[in-house]
Amino acid sequence: MNQMNQPTEESNLHIDSDWKAQAEAEREKLRKIDTDRAAAGESGPAEKLPPADFRSIVGLLATQALGGLGAYGDPDSRRVVVDLPAAQFAIDLLGVLAEKTKGNLSAEENQELTAILSELRARFVHFANLMAAQTARGGPATMVAPAASAPPREGPAKSKIILPS
Repeated sequence: MNQMNQPTEESNLHIDSDWKAQAEAEREKLRKIDTDRAAAGESGPAEKLPPADFRSIVGLLATQALGGLGAYGDPDSRRVVVDLPAAQFAIDLLGVLAEKTKGNLSAEENQELTAILSELRARFVHFANLMAAQTARGGPATMVAPAASAPPREGPAKSKIILPS
C-alpha cells in the first residue's frame, strides 16, 4: 500500500515540468500586458501616485488641517466634525516646516506655503470663535472626547465639537 501512495520519480519530473511550463506561460503573458500598456502610454499603479516632493508634504499637512476644521463631513450622519486640536497640530507642523526651510525654498514654494499657512490660520481662528460663541450660548453643539489618535497637547484637554451641517 505504501508503494501506491509514493509518487514515482517519473511523475515528480512530469509535474515539475508542467508547473515550470505554466509559470513561464504566465510570466510571458504578464510581459505582454506590460509591453502593451507601455505602448499605449498607460502607467502602472505606482506611477499614479503624486511625486514625493515639498508640495506633496505641504498638501498632506494642509489636508489634515482642513479635515480638523470640518472640511470633510460624515456622509452618513450629515454632520461636520471639527477637531481644533488636530487642526492646530497640523497647522503648527506647517509652521515648523516654514521656519526650518526658510531661505531654502524657491520663491514659488515660499509663496505657496505662506498663502496656505495664512488661509489655514484664518480658518482656524474663525472656527475657534464660532465654537466659543456656540458653547457660550449653550447652543446645539455636542461635546465628545478627543480622538485617541490626536497628538497629546500641553495644558487642559480640549474637546471636539460636532456642528450640525
